[in-house]
Amino acid sequence: MVVEDDADLRLAVTTELLGTGLRVDQAADIATADAALSAGRYDCVVFDRMLPDGDAIAYVHRRREQGWAVPVLFLTARDSLADRVAGFAHGGDDYLVKPFAVAEMAARVHALVRRAGSGRPSVLRHADLVVDCARREVRRAGVLLSLTAKEFAVLEYLVARPEQAVSRTELIEHCWDTSTDPMSNVVDVVVRRLRGKLREPELVHTVRGHGYRLDGLRRRP
Repeated sequence: MVVEDDADLRLAVTTELLGTGLRVDQAADIATADAALSAGRYDCVVFDRMLPDGDAIAYVHRRREQGWAVPVLFLTARDSLADRVAGFAHGGDDYLVKPFAVAEMAARVHALVRRAGSGRPSVLRHADLVVDCARREVRRAGVLLSLTAKEFAVLEYLVARPEQAVSRTELIEHCWDTSTDPMSNVVDVVVRRLRGKLREPELVHTVRGHGYRLDGLRRRP
């Protein structure tokens, strides 16, 4: 979730994060963000500090007192030592002063997401497939594959749930943003490209009327 009232900056941050394979929702104020955060599960929130309806630090502090544990990165033009200390003291996990490089911001977000999900291995394996979530690398039978950010996101989601049927809607919810039409064929297009890059024997199998499943090594008849 990116919470920033400056539309241009919000777009730049969102575009950079989408380009690294993350699904991103957006909000321009605390009220909109709170509604989304209360309704769904997020791996990280990027908060501009000063928003039209208040200082995000106060909101995060209140949520932390309620047991909320989602990692938070504050973006702010307030660069004094006291401001940075306040950011951490009131529940922030990282603090980035404006102006900043969006690539650095994305790297910090990925670090927070990895830290929050440290219970899951950073390297996932299935058959002869190895997915390195930290390096964002995929190897099949030892060969490094070149995947787009979206192909990596779909494969990472499937390989974390081996032999489980995963619906198209579930993939859209976790690998695309909220503007994606759940009735579109974007998942099928990405999976088709992914299958071509993974080569035979096929790993990603269609579950008719539902979605896809990452299964064992089976050659097509």
